[in-house]
Amino acid sequence: MADRQLPGLVVVDDDGLPYSVLPGSQVLNFAIPSYVQEDPSLARVYDEAAADRLGARLEAHTVRELMPAKPHELPVVESDDTVMEIAAMMAGMHTPLVAVVDDGEMLGVVTLSALLARVLPPA
Repeated sequence: MADRQLPGLVVVDDDGLPYSVLPGSQVLNFAIPSYVQEDPSLARVYDEAAADRLGARLEAHTVRELMPAKPHELPVVESDDTVMEIAAMMAGMHTPLVAVVDDGEMLGVVTLSALLARVLPPA
């Protein structure tokens, strides 16, 4: 996710169809100790070197281990859905990405940044 600046991953099943979404926030949830999440003021005691080592907590784990125990409702759109339909799904489901499926085949993913780049005027 970090290398490609992705907001999350669409995890597919054995047939290549969307099964679940692993948002970047879930990865952070796994990396940041629960006591710091419960009391964010404790994050202040971490210096930058310690924060840089948070990634080490993830290295030995698979995507499956990082996924939520219960898959969320899947953000899936059809290939002929409009930009507004995709935006409405992202907003309604609070997700930064949606899977695009057509005729039972996953075609790709639309990210929030790609959607915003399409609908917002250039800076």
